[in-house]
Amino acid sequence: MKRIVRQLVLGLAGLLAGGIASAQLTTNDSKQEDKIRSLIRRMTLAEKVSLLHGNSKFYVSGIKRLGIPEWALSDGPHGVRAEINRHDWAYAGWTNDSATCFPPGTALAATWNPKLAYARGIVLGEEARFRKKDILLGPGINIIRSPLCGRNFEYMSEDPLLISKMAVAYIKGLQSKDVAVSVKHWLANNQETNRDAVDVHMSERALREIYLPGFKASVVEGGAYTVMAAYNKFRGDWCSENEYLDREILRKEFGFKGVLMTDWAAAHSTVKAALAGLDLEMGTDKKDYNEWYFADPLINAVKDGKVPVAIVDEKVANVLRVMITTKMLDDEKREKGKMNTPDHQQAAYNDAAEAAVLLQNNANLLPLDFKKIKSVAIIGDNATRRHCNGGLSSEIKSLYEITPLEAIQKKFGAAVKINFAQGYEKQSSFKEGNNAGQTSADKVDWKLIDEAVKVAKASEVVIVFGGLNHDFDTESFDKQNMDLPYGQDVLIREVAKANPNTVVVIIAGSPVKLSGIVQRVPAILWSWFGGMEAGNAVADLLSGKVNPSGKLPFTLPVSLDQSPAHALGNFPGRDLSVNYEEDILVGYRWFDTKKIVPQFPFGYGLSYTGFRIDNFSADKASYGKEETIHAKCTITNTGAREGAEVVQLYVSDPQCTVVRPEKELKAFDKIFLQPGETKTVELTVNVADLAFYDEGKKSWNVEPGDFVLHIGNSSRSISSSVKISVK
Repeated sequence: MKRIVRQLVLGLAGLLAGGIASAQLTTNDSKQEDKIRSLIRRMTLAEKVSLLHGNSKFYVSGIKRLGIPEWALSDGPHGVRAEINRHDWAYAGWTNDSATCFPPGTALAATWNPKLAYARGIVLGEEARFRKKDILLGPGINIIRSPLCGRNFEYMSEDPLLISKMAVAYIKGLQSKDVAVSVKHWLANNQETNRDAVDVHMSERALREIYLPGFKASVVEGGAYTVMAAYNKFRGDWCSENEYLDREILRKEFGFKGVLMTDWAAAHSTVKAALAGLDLEMGTDKKDYNEWYFADPLINAVKDGKVPVAIVDEKVANVLRVMITTKMLDDEKREKGKMNTPDHQQAAYNDAAEAAVLLQNNANLLPLDFKKIKSVAIIGDNATRRHCNGGLSSEIKSLYEITPLEAIQKKFGAAVKINFAQGYEKQSSFKEGNNAGQTSADKVDWKLIDEAVKVAKASEVVIVFGGLNHDFDTESFDKQNMDLPYGQDVLIREVAKANPNTVVVIIAGSPVKLSGIVQRVPAILWSWFGGMEAGNAVADLLSGKVNPSGKLPFTLPVSLDQSPAHALGNFPGRDLSVNYEEDILVGYRWFDTKKIVPQFPFGYGLSYTGFRIDNFSADKASYGKEETIHAKCTITNTGAREGAEVVQLYVSDPQCTVVRPEKELKAFDKIFLQPGETKTVELTVNVADLAFYDEGKKSWNVEPGDFVLHIGNSSRSISSSVKISVK
């Protein structure tokens, strides 16, 4: 311990003496660093420490005499959360804190459109500033490792590249409005079961290839100002005090000069956490804020010589650097913000409309021509249920939320007879830490089913709105299975028998089992939790006003035991420890490599028009390790409707000294085309990005030899392949 402390003291002394350069936070700004050092010199030890822990649920003390304001933090990743009381979790009862509610993370990733992520960031930044918030706690970018993780809906994808591209755009948009993001949860918070106790173990290769890239991109490319440490342990140490993660990787490798904060109540020590690189402690469950680990105990640790003053100064410098970069010390120059503007609502609609994934459309039942239909049955609890206010820390007090039934009635009710039936009833309830609410979730209510069958028979077309709600997709609790709850399989079976013209709309944020319905209904549309504009978006998608263009951001298994963590028996772990035995074969990497046929593959999504990808080529046949591959193809809209297709570039390494996935996503682009239009698409891949992490050499390795480039529109739909070689 003495050797580690000495190294840290010497290193930090040099940094503080010479000015701390940062690629993310105002690079090489000597005036800023001079100001930071000047402020630190004028602070007492108690004042320094006051900046390193909360003084309430979502605030950190300022230092009035030095012009340092209080720091205000807020959930969440897809909307600014309603105001919480300062000293308890109850809502404050404000009447002016309703916000724009976007679709959650998986829906954003399903758009495969970083431009939408950037636009979302702009809106969230503007609304956070209007609410006088300085840090917005998001985005959530943990890998979707299991279909059961309760927070999958908040996260984005099973693929690190897709996560990286969406997160970087989101971060840049949000932080352009003088608000800091907090990228979460660092690291490996891939389950909610025992999340505050489980110890995660994985290979170094899996860490580097799967679980780190999104965070690295967020920090190095996105310039994230803050990062949130996860609840769990990683290789024996809590993430909030893990020297390997926090010092070696985040600080040294990524060059992070921002603030590393705890998740709420995720601190476990004073000295160890301080030396490992934690800056800010939030949410600790002690009523006296002076008793928190980074309060009086930190002051005492400094006085006792266990924590050098230089370590405290480093943390204060990180806090001040974020404050200065977001213009907190120069409020007149700071963004003032906006709230609930028409542009904000349009951005929420755009996300919901582009996120929807058309999974099945036999006999081209969709889109529905409401000018020719005389009657339609709307069935299902999710036709009328609002979802913005669920999910715990990501719940939003939305200005409004349009349900599917409301939108369909408003848009088509004057000309079409709309017959509604409940179909199934929400039987569960949810309280944090209490899983008793799901015990009766599979009860079949035949009275409701009989009513649904009756309206189905009396209608030309049926639309069943099913899926999940936030009793299942929620923080702090994992799903028990992938089944559609409340007897929905039986409902859909009986309704489809009564009327074969049945469309199923799935509203959910994580994978559900569809094997019971894919053979029973001609059309399935996955519309996610659609945010405040959910109903308007889904009505326009069903009617064809909007052409579906979403692609699955995760693999949809036929059954749970197809998924790697469950096939190998490694979810949620045993004796508070979980081993990621599937290693790098997460999601489609597992399915494709093991030749397992999923229900629907990663990257999959249909359209109301057709697309053809032609003329795929690389600019050269052979490349050096420092070069960039320029791949080209043409894409043509072969149908009669305008639409968008996501061109996806995968790479295989057929002969390698280590096991590699059958293919890995390396580039993508979403292309919008008019009927008959053709565009040329260029996708670039650095040869260095073809590397695997070599555990023996402790470095990235591109082995010379042949690689295969694949172009297509899902991991299982490849239009053409080209072989290249690396020298």
